[in-house]
Amino acid sequence: MSMKRTLFAAAAVLTVASALAACSPDQGQGTANAGGNNASSCTNTITKKELPVVTMWGWYPNMQLVVDNFNKQNSEVQVCWTNVGQGGDEYQKFQTAISAGTGAPDVIMVEMDRIPTFQIQNALVDIKKYGFDGVKANYSEGAWKDVSVGNAVYGVPVDGGPLAMIYRKDIFDKYKITPPKTWAEYEQAAQKVKDAGGPQFGDFGANVSALTMALQIQKGAAPFTYDPAQPKSIGIKLNDQASKDVLDYWGRLAQKGLVGKQDQFTPEYISGVINGKYATYISAAWAPGYLTGAGVGKGKDTGKFAVAPLPQWDPSNPVQVNWGGSAFSVTSQAKNPELAAKVAFGLYADDASLTDGWTNQIIFPLNLKALKSPEFVDLKVAFFDGQQANKEVYVPAANGYKGVTYSPFGQYYFDAMTKQVSAITEGSVTGSQAADKLQEDVAAYAKEQGFTVQ
Repeated sequence: MSMKRTLFAAAAVLTVASALAACSPDQGQGTANAGGNNASSCTNTITKKELPVVTMWGWYPNMQLVVDNFNKQNSEVQVCWTNVGQGGDEYQKFQTAISAGTGAPDVIMVEMDRIPTFQIQNALVDIKKYGFDGVKANYSEGAWKDVSVGNAVYGVPVDGGPLAMIYRKDIFDKYKITPPKTWAEYEQAAQKVKDAGGPQFGDFGANVSALTMALQIQKGAAPFTYDPAQPKSIGIKLNDQASKDVLDYWGRLAQKGLVGKQDQFTPEYISGVINGKYATYISAAWAPGYLTGAGVGKGKDTGKFAVAPLPQWDPSNPVQVNWGGSAFSVTSQAKNPELAAKVAFGLYADDASLTDGWTNQIIFPLNLKALKSPEFVDLKVAFFDGQQANKEVYVPAANGYKGVTYSPFGQYYFDAMTKQVSAITEGSVTGSQAADKLQEDVAAYAKEQGFTVQ
């Protein structure tokens, strides 16, 4: 769910060149008792005042409840929570604290794709030695990979965004369409609806680069390879055949008018979803909560939505992919990293907090206690008119997800992708040409920042 929140927030401006400099061993950690580590002013009320306190930044809507649940149940440590802003707002403040060497909290909520950006600056702590083995079994292999850099673990997974295909039942019924199982069938169905005078089948938005990346990974792309053991070397492969195939596919659909070219998360786009302008919405498991909050699924479009598995390129070898997700990380300015890790491992891990998160559509949980619970699996989702969406679609997608390797300059890559997708939809370049330009752009940027590009 967190990825869509970040789309509304300004991205933190992070200088990777200084990050590479921070890899040298003579960089200081700074003092640890000022700014974000100051527990004198908490949003929440700490009742067990005799216990040590760990400071934390986070922006989940129900964070107050989550922190109170943790503090009530814990006899070793208490959490002092502050919301310093969502997504990019928080990252800017964290970057300031990193540069100053002081002012960061002990624990910070970050989106998973931002972890390498902060890790390369020595701003996060590897928590493997602080109790990881005790909670490892609570999360899938893919969830752990998303919060890891090399063999080190820099966060505790909380929520994710397994991808699926939301669709309008009324449109599918009208044009006698069944949910396509492959991308070839998706294109055929889109053409059928268009030929019959129907709406566009989906949308190819330029402002959802993380989604485009995920769809390329589904085809077999591996955009980045990075090992912190060689922090100044990175593999960048953005114009391989799989990446080109996906951009060519969506570019073709857009040029033929089968899908729209609208930026997503805008009033115009949401209005289109409500009014049946699009037959499908390729999105993540947090989308029902987002759409409900935006007014979709109410009024004249009540009960018209359903969800099906993401179409595949090769149905005999299905690949599940993810868009979004957040974690709790321990910062290198933590006064007591071991105690901070106890907080990171324990927050949003109790039954009450997890249940509140998914019942109120705040998160799609990655903790297997929730993913395997009958209450979650068998839930009849109101947005989907009572469909058991978790059992049929989202849980299998989450279980099949293997994780990805993110880059230390993900925001630059996403911005560059937006530029190229805009060019595709404008018709000035093909998908393949855009992939070549993207490779050239991002590789040049990496070199400027001091990386050796493999």
